[in-house]
Amino acid sequence: MVILLMGVAGCGKTTIGLALAAELGWSFRDADDFHPPANVAKMSSGIPLTDRDRAPWLAAIRAHIDACVARGESAVLTCSALKERYRSVLLGDPANVKLVHLAGDFAVILERMIARQGHFMKPEMLTSQFEALEPPSDALVVDIAQPPAAIVAEIRRKFSL
Repeated sequence: MVILLMGVAGCGKTTIGLALAAELGWSFRDADDFHPPANVAKMSSGIPLTDRDRAPWLAAIRAHIDACVARGESAVLTCSALKERYRSVLLGDPANVKLVHLAGDFAVILERMIARQGHFMKPEMLTSQFEALEPPSDALVVDIAQPPAAIVAEIRRKFSL
């Protein structure tokens, strides 16, 4: 099984993903690691990515998901996956790939983004993330107001892990 954690920047994808993968003994990959350098440079400059910029990034993430499934390897991945068309590229067989939407309040997420250091995604870009978000209808939705341990426990409980 592959669990894909999605949501806007600053919602805790990496924090929850690392904790979930550690508890389960699964591999973890952050979608940020799949961005080509040009994408990171754009985002670091405060320039939102276009769908054209995202295409090779999404394809690389999907290739990783497919490789995990083909090997029978369980994994946790993160990806903003804000739009339905991005998720249609990423998600394969729902029996093998589970989607979790880490959802939360704008003010809470903005506060978290302001507090974190060294990330290329700037707090000023959060508004565009919320504007682009098309909440999924087929995901486990988890409220990020809970502590990380409670979020991980909820995901494990919902998927019987």
